Amino acid sequence: MSLAAEQGRPWLSPQDCDLGTFRDLVERTCDPADYPHASAVADNVLVYDSEQLLRGDGAPHGLRTELVRALTDGPGVVVFRGAFPDPGVVDRATAVFEALLSEQRESGARAGDHFARPGANERVWNALEKAALYDPEAFADYYANDVVALVSLAWLGPGYQITSQVNVVNPGGAAQTAHRDYHLGFLSDEQAEAYPAHVHRLSPVLTLQGAVAHCDMPVESGPTMYLPYSQTYEPGYLAWRRPEFQAYFKTHHVQPALAKGDAAFFNPALFHAAGTNRTLDVRRTANLLQVSSAFGRPMETVDREAVVNAIYPVLRRRRSEGAGEAWLEHVVAASAEGYPFPTNLDSDPPVDGMAPPSQADLVRRALREDWLPRVLRDELRAAAARRES
Repeated sequence: MSLAAEQGRPWLSPQDCDLGTFRDLVERTCDPADYPHASAVADNVLVYDSEQLLRGDGAPHGLRTELVRALTDGPGVVVFRGAFPDPGVVDRATAVFEALLSEQRESGARAGDHFARPGANERVWNALEKAALYDPEAFADYYANDVVALVSLAWLGPGYQITSQVNVVNPGGAAQTAHRDYHLGFLSDEQAEAYPAHVHRLSPVLTLQGAVAHCDMPVESGPTMYLPYSQTYEPGYLAWRRPEFQAYFKTHHVQPALAKGDAAFFNPALFHAAGTNRTLDVRRTANLLQVSSAFGRPMETVDREAVVNAIYPVLRRRRSEGAGEAWLEHVVAASAEGYPFPTNLDSDPPVDGMAPPSQADLVRRALREDWLPRVLRDELRAAAARRES
């Protein structure tokens, strides 16, 4: 039972932040027997072998249930070894990211960071849209990924929305401060305190955080540091800035090394922070994935109509070449708006059920009926117009 529920209070305050209670929650050991699909537990981090997992027993519901338990009451962080098994797919995406970074430098633009001083790293905001427009082929191959779809569906259910930020930490780049993430993690203590306790419990289930390694990340390169089980501490959105909690994180965090193509996913309420890059030659490059519930607000404004129009010819051709429905669906889910609201129900009324077709539904129909790209483009424009008040 939560602290607020135990005390019969619907609100949390800084006075609820007690390091002793926090320690009681996080100082425990993960039992591998509780997670039969995991191949290992390393420093309280669950490790999954992606190849073994995806050729499993054909019972995805049990696996999704295990992942939900891991992210909710378990350690709060899972690592998928070999999540992107084809290094060529990762390298092509890396080349796109490098081109975007180069264009950004040449333009004089400078991307900041939420939890590190400006200039400590290089970042591409809204990399999902920019990558789709720059190289639709590379985008489609990358986001057709089975592991990304598996964990996103497990944590958020259908209609999830992916946003992406590329983060490069150069040699000498300093660590971030420990923090929680979007939504409430991006608010000041005063702002977070204004939300009732049930919103503190709700915020983590609206988002899934992830990072795909685009290079080998030994510990000395500063991969993300985590404090397993810290997501279970309800006043955590009011606690993470406090000096005693920051100090505890520094001495008790774990820091799993990643290889190129590995991916880590974690509950956004988990205390975490990118580490210091102590190498002389590793540009630590990660694609940071923020996957949002259909019922939440993503961090970035993405022109998904432009993304869909850019990649649709790729999807159409791949379908004609025999690409499977799962492959196509993963790319559609990463690209198109999967939720039909908000809309103008006068001009965009429900058709076959309680809701009008979403943008993703239009793309699926286009693929089924083999629409020409201009037909889909016109239908997307008309649908967008119908949504306006």
